[in-house]
Amino acid sequence: MVKTVKVIPSRPRRTARVTMDNDGTIWSAPVGTRLEVYFREAYPQWIPSLRTAESEAEHTIIAAIVDGALRELTYPVNRDVHVRPIWLSDQDGLRIYRRSLSFLLLAAAAELFPERKITIDHSLPFGGYYCAVVRGDPFTPQELEQIKARMWEIVAEDAPITRTPVPLEEAMAIFMAQGDEDKLRLIASRKKNYLVLYRLHGISGYFYGYMVPSTGYLTVFDLTHDGDGFILHYPRRHEPTRLQPVTAMPKLRAVFHETGRWLKLLGIEDVGELNQAIRGGHARELILVAEALHEGRIADIAGAIAERQPDVRLVLIAGPSSSGKTTFSKRLAVQLMAHGLKPYTVGIDDYFVDREQTPRDEHGEYDFEHLLTVDLERFNHDLLALMDGQEVQMPRYNFVTGHREEGETARLTSEHILIVEGIHGLNPELVRAVPPERVFRLYVSCLTQLNIDRHNRVPTTDVRLLRRIVRDAASRGYTAIETLARWESVREGERRWIFPYQENADLIFNSALVYELAVLRPLAEPLLLQVEPDSPLHIEAKRLLSFLSWVEPLKRLDSVPDNSLLREFIGGSILKNYVPGKPSLNGDTLY
Repeated sequence: MVKTVKVIPSRPRRTARVTMDNDGTIWSAPVGTRLEVYFREAYPQWIPSLRTAESEAEHTIIAAIVDGALRELTYPVNRDVHVRPIWLSDQDGLRIYRRSLSFLLLAAAAELFPERKITIDHSLPFGGYYCAVVRGDPFTPQELEQIKARMWEIVAEDAPITRTPVPLEEAMAIFMAQGDEDKLRLIASRKKNYLVLYRLHGISGYFYGYMVPSTGYLTVFDLTHDGDGFILHYPRRHEPTRLQPVTAMPKLRAVFHETGRWLKLLGIEDVGELNQAIRGGHARELILVAEALHEGRIADIAGAIAERQPDVRLVLIAGPSSSGKTTFSKRLAVQLMAHGLKPYTVGIDDYFVDREQTPRDEHGEYDFEHLLTVDLERFNHDLLALMDGQEVQMPRYNFVTGHREEGETARLTSEHILIVEGIHGLNPELVRAVPPERVFRLYVSCLTQLNIDRHNRVPTTDVRLLRRIVRDAASRGYTAIETLARWESVREGERRWIFPYQENADLIFNSALVYELAVLRPLAEPLLLQVEPDSPLHIEAKRLLSFLSWVEPLKRLDSVPDNSLLREFIGGSILKNYVPGKPSLNGDTLY
């Protein structure tokens, strides 16, 4: 028998309930109450202005996931929702922190030195942005101290950072008055008739992404003078309460300067200028020049290796995922042959230990990125024997059985040079038995990227992720969700085994191409749009789509040369099936 339930008329509720998914507590407040107010009541120890103990600083709430969507703390709660806090130690939390900190810098500098314009150029591995004055004289150390002091005053004030949608015409008038020509170029291709602006201390700015609600959240930063520019320091995710020490990285710095020269040569210094070039019909010319700069750099690297003959017999190539290492190594092999050298490729994967001997991580799972997945003793023995002209029985790893088998037999001549590509190539422990003078180390990575404008960076990690999404879909049959799900573990392996050793390289190759976002957009967008709204990875997909929307797509991919590094990801590479020549026992080259 069905129990009768009485239904009566009701008035709209005046309160909304927030269920905190992290601990299951439920909180109510009037409809329209901001998220920040809920958190101030529920977790005062995790709000900077209410904090009473320094030990609690690690748990700063920066934003929240509200029913599966990323929201700012200023978000008004108008209905019952489930909420999960986003911490400073989360990737999205750190992005919001860095973005807000950049705005604080710009506001303080504009108050003290309104005639100078700042660009936020590139990120630094220890946690910081390299910044420079692009209009006016560089800041002196004393002027930077003034700016820093003013930033701390604004933090102590806990000044609000307000968010306001404005008509596009109004935004253009604001940017024109502030002298922000880069933003005027950018919004020239804006499809929507409005733009969301943030405002702090009378300064308005566009930032593609969310902000903290007020400056009181920005309690960990520093400014230091650095040559003609300066560094805005911010904390890293894994230690959000402190700044990492500044690390001198002269080789990385040289790459940044080289890229700056290239961008000026190309006349493309932000996405707005790239869009203008594409709309103006100059894409092919831009591609040809960018590719010529790449080829010239690879030729220079081959020349540097040739100059160190006959000592150098081993070239080690390392770099993070989706940097284009495979195509780079093949193009380098071609350039080495132009110098009379004969490249011989050794696959480091063939030296994997038997699967049951693979190191395990803290969860008891196989750690396939650990250095000791490689049989270092056998690897070093064979390298030395090959360099000394001895006959070597090369191994071949069977990934089905998880064991090594016998491969080809090889003997090098004095004209041959070994090429080894792998994530551990810069780790000195990999080839500890090989004399240093016989080794040439190369680091390949997408180290710089065209920024949206002077104040909105495109992280190079995002570009590598887009490359991988496109490649995985085309050549491995993976969905964007599958690639996104693996990305964090990939990055953790890079942090452990690649980035700490990048300055060990003899030379660094920057695989970024100024035009690549325009090529990747039409390929990546449909893949990212397939990520369903109820997926936990929808937030990340939406974020990538957000910045891609600013880029004018290049739909004619036949303009991309067939030997371009980009072809490794978008397909159509002439080098796909090319294997650099290998010597047989009689010294002839095998293809």
